Amino acid sequence: MKTKMVLIGGFAAAMSLAGPAALAQSGEPGSGPNPFSDCGIGAALFPTNGVAAALSNVIWDVGTTAVTSATASPETCNGKNTQAAAFIMESYDNLIEESAQGQGQNLATLMNIMEVSEQQRSAVILTLRQEAASVVATDGYLSLTAQQKAEAYYNGLLKAVSQAG
Repeated sequence: MKTKMVLIGGFAAAMSLAGPAALAQSGEPGSGPNPFSDCGIGAALFPTNGVAAALSNVIWDVGTTAVTSATASPETCNGKNTQAAAFIMESYDNLIEESAQGQGQNLATLMNIMEVSEQQRSAVILTLRQEAASVVATDGYLSLTAQQKAEAYYNGLLKAVSQAG
């Protein structure tokens, strides 16, 4: 019973913070991302199921991560960016290998997630290969955590996609 009350209280508190997040992108109420279904851990796990995403966010950390990401950087709440970040985290080792080769199933899946057109794929992959190679070549690469490696790869992906776009 106490756990339910904490979750309900946390959910209510987080919902009260959703107002600023909704104004973050265009200034109009409701025009920004929904922090519970479009952001955070829930959106990464359930990108096409808003209800499951919202429940997951509330259960995981009472929605704190989702609300924080919606408020601080609403552009990261885009479903494909969230899905790409989760995919990179799950398959980083394969992606870094396939990036070096310039092809592979995981790399193709990532291009699909990011909705990169067939015409732009070779340019995106080339830039991504260069970005990944520069990160791997740094002196401190081996001491980076898995999350730091995945984040660097994700940032390289966003750069590659934006340059091709």
